[in-house]
Amino acid sequence: MSAATTRSRTPDRLCAEAIDLARTAAEEVAYPGIVGEHLGMVSEGDRVVTHYFECKEPGYRGWRWASTVARASRAKVVTLDETVLLPGTDALLAPEWVPWSERLRPGDMGPGDLLPTDAEDLRLEPGFSGEDEPAPNSAISDDMAELVEAEDIELSAGTPANLPMAPRRGSIAAVAEELGLRRARVLSRYGLHVAADRWEEAYGPKTAMAQAAPATCVSCGFLNRIGGTLGQAFGVCANEFSPADGHVVSLAYGCGGHSEAAVMPAPPRPPQPVIDETRVDPFPLRPSPDSGSVSAAPDESTAELGHS
Repeated sequence: MSAATTRSRTPDRLCAEAIDLARTAAEEVAYPGIVGEHLGMVSEGDRVVTHYFECKEPGYRGWRWASTVARASRAKVVTLDETVLLPGTDALLAPEWVPWSERLRPGDMGPGDLLPTDAEDLRLEPGFSGEDEPAPNSAISDDMAELVEAEDIELSAGTPANLPMAPRRGSIAAVAEELGLRRARVLSRYGLHVAADRWEEAYGPKTAMAQAAPATCVSCGFLNRIGGTLGQAFGVCANEFSPADGHVVSLAYGCGGHSEAAVMPAPPRPPQPVIDETRVDPFPLRPSPDSGSVSAAPDESTAELGHS
């Protein structure tokens, strides 16, 4: 071990004693009351020492104020090098930074927010463009040109995205638009499966509500069918009292609001009151003397005992 290495590990005496200078520098960076007690020092090199102080700032548990002081060769005055806030071994640190595309969760978007979609998103695939080579048996192939004229089919000029107006009925672009393919990108098979798994997890046959339901949504009158491939297994609930109102539900889902679960009986009607107007019922103003439980006449057997 060289002499220089030995000297660098031994703290300089004047730098080690400059605790007040280091504390004053830390309090200037923060403010008094945030800098705590002195936690120790570390020799950074020849005549360079770093003093550590406790950080009392809320939210920075385990952090330390580090003030580095130094002394020039043959000088007797210690000067300040820098003051920083550093995490300790048990410091409370922020989680590792994650890109926004991976942090985004359903429901995070608000009014005015824009969510760009990756060009290589696996959930999407190219839609109908009209620029691909037609199949040999296609209506727009060279071999079928005469059949096109005979059937009086109108072909659109250019890609559907560049058309100035909606294509006429009977054209290839019109058929693509009717099928929902006249878009730059459409759902891929992977996108369909991801959406179906997500909907089934929220409103599917394995939920607690569906397990206790009297019947499934496929037989419910409040179910509205949806188009496309997903319409074979999903629909939209239109029962305002159902927990799935307005949501896409699986046809195997169910709840207590099923339209055929129970028919509410009609409330019983009380009979009409019968009033006899041919007679008059007497209504005495005072009760009859013999109407009570005690006789009004004195009892001879109890008169001798002094009872009234």
